[in-house]
Amino acid sequence: MDSTTLYFEDFQLGETFRSPSKTITDAHFLFFSGLTGDSHPIHYDDEYAKSTRFGGRVAHGLLLSAMTAAGASSLSPLIEESIVAFVEQSARFLQPVLIGDTIAPALEVSELIPKRNVGLVRLTSRITNQRGETVLEGTHAYLVKRRPANSDSGVERGA
Repeated sequence: MDSTTLYFEDFQLGETFRSPSKTITDAHFLFFSGLTGDSHPIHYDDEYAKSTRFGGRVAHGLLLSAMTAAGASSLSPLIEESIVAFVEQSARFLQPVLIGDTIAPALEVSELIPKRNVGLVRLTSRITNQRGETVLEGTHAYLVKRRPANSDSGVERGA
Protein backbone atom coordinates (compact mmCIF):
# COMPACT_ATOMS: atom_id res chain seq x y z
CA MET A 1 0.00 0.00 0.00
CA ASP A 2 1.30 3.47 -0.88
CA SER A 3 2.48 5.31 2.25
CA THR A 4 1.54 8.66 0.68
CA THR A 5 -2.17 7.82 0.53
CA LEU A 6 -4.46 9.90 2.73
CA TYR A 7 -7.35 8.01 4.26
CA PHE A 8 -10.30 9.60 6.02
CA GLU A 9 -8.57 9.41 9.43
CA ASP A 10 -5.54 11.31 8.08
CA PHE A 11 -7.39 14.53 7.25
CA GLN A 12 -7.13 17.47 9.63
CA LEU A 13 -9.59 20.34 9.94
CA GLY A 14 -8.09 23.49 8.44
CA GLU A 15 -5.62 21.61 6.26
CA THR A 16 -5.32 23.34 2.88
CA PHE A 17 -4.53 21.94 -0.56
CA ARG A 18 -3.65 24.37 -3.35
CA SER A 19 -3.79 24.32 -7.13
CA PRO A 20 -1.31 26.20 -9.28
CA SER A 21 -2.21 29.84 -9.97
CA LYS A 22 -3.41 30.61 -13.48
CA THR A 23 -3.72 33.82 -15.44
CA ILE A 24 -7.07 33.74 -17.24
CA THR A 25 -6.79 34.22 -20.99
CA ASP A 26 -9.08 34.31 -23.99
CA ALA A 27 -8.04 30.70 -24.64
CA HIS A 28 -9.68 29.57 -21.38
CA PHE A 29 -12.95 31.16 -22.53
CA LEU A 30 -12.72 29.59 -26.00
CA PHE A 31 -11.92 26.11 -24.70
CA PHE A 32 -14.81 26.32 -22.24
CA SER A 33 -17.21 27.44 -24.97
CA GLY A 34 -16.05 24.62 -27.21
CA LEU A 35 -16.62 22.11 -24.45
CA THR A 36 -19.99 23.39 -23.21
CA GLY A 37 -21.48 25.39 -26.07
CA ASP A 38 -21.88 28.41 -23.76
CA SER A 39 -21.41 31.39 -26.06
CA HIS A 40 -23.13 34.17 -24.14
CA PRO A 41 -21.79 37.54 -25.33
CA ILE A 42 -20.71 38.59 -21.82
CA HIS A 43 -17.85 36.12 -22.29
CA TYR A 44 -16.98 36.79 -25.96
CA ASP A 45 -18.19 40.17 -27.22
CA ASP A 46 -16.02 43.08 -26.05
CA GLU A 47 -18.57 45.75 -26.99
CA TYR A 48 -21.44 43.94 -25.30
CA ALA A 49 -19.37 43.24 -22.18
CA LYS A 50 -18.22 46.88 -21.91
CA SER A 51 -21.88 47.89 -21.55
CA THR A 52 -22.44 45.60 -18.55
CA ARG A 53 -21.83 46.32 -14.88
CA PHE A 54 -18.50 44.45 -15.19
CA GLY A 55 -17.07 46.69 -17.93
CA GLY A 56 -15.45 43.78 -19.72
CA ARG A 57 -15.67 40.11 -20.57
CA VAL A 58 -16.10 37.93 -17.49
CA ALA A 59 -15.18 34.31 -16.91
CA HIS A 60 -17.93 31.70 -16.88
CA GLY A 61 -18.94 30.75 -13.37
CA LEU A 62 -18.77 27.06 -14.19
CA LEU A 63 -15.28 27.51 -15.65
CA LEU A 64 -14.19 28.95 -12.31
CA SER A 65 -15.92 26.14 -10.41
CA ALA A 66 -14.08 23.60 -12.54
CA MET A 67 -10.78 25.22 -11.62
CA THR A 68 -11.36 24.18 -8.00
CA ALA A 69 -11.19 20.50 -9.01
CA ALA A 70 -9.40 18.38 -6.41
CA GLY A 71 -7.71 16.55 -9.27
CA ALA A 72 -5.80 19.72 -10.12
CA SER A 73 -4.68 20.36 -6.54
CA SER A 74 -1.94 19.06 -4.29
CA LEU A 75 -4.60 16.74 -2.81
CA SER A 76 -4.91 14.69 -6.01
CA PRO A 77 -1.91 12.35 -5.69
CA LEU A 78 -2.69 11.80 -2.00
CA ILE A 79 -6.18 10.34 -2.59
CA GLU A 80 -5.65 8.33 -5.78
CA GLU A 81 -6.01 5.07 -3.84
CA SER A 82 -8.56 6.19 -1.25
CA ILE A 83 -11.14 8.34 -3.03
CA VAL A 84 -14.51 6.67 -3.53
CA ALA A 85 -16.65 9.43 -5.05
CA PHE A 86 -17.11 13.15 -5.53
CA VAL A 87 -20.65 13.61 -4.18
CA GLU A 88 -21.41 17.32 -3.88
CA GLN A 89 -20.34 20.76 -5.06
CA SER A 90 -21.57 24.31 -4.56
CA ALA A 91 -20.19 27.73 -5.40
CA ARG A 92 -20.95 31.40 -4.81
CA PHE A 93 -19.43 33.95 -7.16
CA LEU A 94 -18.35 36.99 -5.15
CA GLN A 95 -16.33 39.05 -7.64
CA PRO A 96 -16.01 38.98 -11.44
CA VAL A 97 -12.94 37.38 -13.00
CA LEU A 98 -11.76 39.16 -16.13
CA ILE A 99 -9.26 38.21 -18.81
CA GLY A 100 -5.82 38.93 -17.38
CA ASP A 101 -6.77 38.16 -13.78
CA THR A 102 -4.59 35.62 -12.00
CA ILE A 103 -6.49 33.19 -9.81
CA ALA A 104 -5.33 30.90 -7.04
CA PRO A 105 -7.67 27.99 -6.17
CA ALA A 106 -7.50 26.24 -2.79
CA LEU A 107 -9.42 23.57 -0.89
CA GLU A 108 -9.58 23.62 2.92
CA VAL A 109 -10.81 20.73 5.05
CA SER A 110 -13.89 22.09 6.83
CA GLU A 111 -15.81 19.03 8.06
CA LEU A 112 -15.11 15.33 8.65
CA ILE A 113 -18.07 12.97 8.98
CA PRO A 114 -17.25 9.32 9.71
CA LYS A 115 -19.38 6.65 8.05
CA ARG A 116 -19.19 2.86 8.24
CA ASN A 117 -16.44 2.03 5.69
CA VAL A 118 -15.78 5.55 4.42
CA GLY A 119 -15.85 9.09 5.62
CA LEU A 120 -17.25 12.26 4.14
CA VAL A 121 -14.59 14.92 3.70
CA ARG A 122 -16.13 18.34 3.15
CA LEU A 123 -13.80 20.99 1.76
CA THR A 124 -14.30 24.73 1.43
CA SER A 125 -13.35 25.70 -2.11
CA ARG A 126 -11.98 29.17 -2.56
CA ILE A 127 -10.44 31.16 -5.38
CA THR A 128 -8.59 34.41 -4.77
CA ASN A 129 -7.36 36.84 -7.39
CA GLN A 130 -4.07 38.71 -7.70
CA ARG A 131 -5.38 41.40 -5.34
CA GLY A 132 -6.11 38.84 -2.61
CA GLU A 133 -9.88 39.18 -3.10
CA THR A 134 -12.01 36.05 -2.78
CA VAL A 135 -13.83 35.66 -6.09
CA LEU A 136 -15.41 32.23 -5.47
CA GLU A 137 -16.30 30.35 -2.32
CA GLY A 138 -18.11 27.06 -2.08
CA THR A 139 -17.89 23.46 -0.98
CA HIS A 140 -16.85 20.07 -2.27
CA ALA A 141 -17.68 16.76 -0.59
CA TYR A 142 -15.86 13.49 -1.19
CA LEU A 143 -16.32 9.99 0.13
CA VAL A 144 -12.90 8.71 1.17
CA LYS A 145 -12.00 5.20 2.34
CA ARG A 146 -11.29 4.62 6.00
CA ARG A 147 -7.81 3.37 6.79
CA PRO A 148 -7.55 -0.41 6.37
CA ALA A 149 -6.92 -2.28 9.64
CA ASN A 150 -3.66 -3.78 8.36
CA SER A 151 -2.02 -0.52 7.25
CA ASP A 152 0.32 1.85 9.05
CA SER A 153 -1.08 4.67 11.18
CA GLY A 154 -0.85 7.56 8.75
CA VAL A 155 1.00 9.68 6.30
CA GLU A 156 4.10 11.52 7.36
CA ARG A 157 3.68 15.17 6.52
CA GLY A 158 6.60 17.40 5.69
CA ALA A 159 7.21 20.67 7.47
